[in-house]
Amino acid sequence: MNVLVVRLDSFGDVLLAGPAVRAAAGRASRLTMLCGPLGEPAARMLPGVDDVIVWQAPWEGTHPPPVEEADIPALVDSLRARAYEAALVLTSFHQSPLPMALLLRMAGVRSIGADSTDHAGHLLDVRHHRLPGRHEAEAALDVAAALGFPPPPGDDGRLRVLPPPDTAALTGNGPYVVVHPGASAAARSWDAERHAEAVRLLADEGHRVVVTGGPGERELTRLVSGDVAVDLGGRTSPRKLSGVLRGADALVCANTGPAHLAAAVGTPVVSLFAPVVPAGRWAPYGVPTVLLGDQTAECADSRARVCPVPGHPCLNGVTAQDVVSAVHKLLKESS
Repeated sequence: MNVLVVRLDSFGDVLLAGPAVRAAAGRASRLTMLCGPLGEPAARMLPGVDDVIVWQAPWEGTHPPPVEEADIPALVDSLRARAYEAALVLTSFHQSPLPMALLLRMAGVRSIGADSTDHAGHLLDVRHHRLPGRHEAEAALDVAAALGFPPPPGDDGRLRVLPPPDTAALTGNGPYVVVHPGASAAARSWDAERHAEAVRLLADEGHRVVVTGGPGERELTRLVSGDVAVDLGGRTSPRKLSGVLRGADALVCANTGPAHLAAAVGTPVVSLFAPVVPAGRWAPYGVPTVLLGDQTAECADSRARVCPVPGHPCLNGVTAQDVVSAVHKLLKESS
């Protein structure tokens, strides 16, 4: 069976689709993943994926292209030529799968399944209803099973990626803790100076600290690293980052893609979690986690990208010592 799995949004979202991808791959002769540009690196790291199609949807992301620039007819023609027998459309709890389902129906896909609260007409063959409070990874597995793709025997349903590379040349030898200060939205970010203080305290406690960040975050990682941590800002591709995280004792970061990458390689996470989205749906999945941040703050469930509350109280109430204590808690539990 030629199967397509669709997840159009970000890096972390695609990682959370991994267990459902493996479920579909277990019944597929060939599995293709359709994702956006931000999700492409994650899609290429997922076990079970044979091919990746990258397409930026005009209804997805913070800067979607105009409809005419998205070249929808070309996408439909390409999908039709590949003759998919089944498609699994994965979305977050606040997104609709129906625009994508319409394009898949136009492309002649025989069987289409998704979670949908809206009446789907002839667009979905399986219209699944998400169970309340399900984590995103679990919800994706549920809709995969509804479409006829149960988890393979022996699969524990956790996040996974292809085996990471050896990154000792970047991190140096010996145990270390990773601090990743960046986040895709300001509302999810902890203050840079607080990150820097946490790094200093961790170093004072005898921990080696490695600070990571993307190419556009070099100034941030330099500030946070100071003169006490290894600064890998802009030096790790997503795959190399998976190796850095696999070797770490713990990761400290916000609700952002590296938190899910850490979960995929089995590394515990201190999660600086702003409640703009529910932690029950988006916290690191399947690994020991300490959740920091006021989950009852006024911004809760607002999905805001810029904090709507003066002073950013949900995260600014977290101290550097809170982070160090959380790291110690995870290290004690894993020893």
